[in-house]
Amino acid sequence: MVEQRRAQRDRVLKAGTIEFGGGAMDCIIRNISNFGAVLEVVSLVGIPENFTLVIPTDRVRHQCSLVWRSERRIGLVFELAPP
Repeated sequence: MVEQRRAQRDRVLKAGTIEFGGGAMDCIIRNISNFGAVLEVVSLVGIPENFTLVIPTDRVRHQCSLVWRSERRIGLVFELAPP
């Protein structure tokens, strides 16, 4: 597999929330960069292609687009990189 990330991701273990269309789902952030992240979720059911990732400990909200899915993980790209 060819590496396609724009920046190296840092391994983390942070709680997050996926928000979309009036709903929300808890997740665990497994790695993150300025451009995207990998999240671990209980179920992929209902996760849309575009959503908001909320990271309460960092007081950050990222608009995201889904890039890939596996059994319990999703890869995403942030719509706008933070300043």
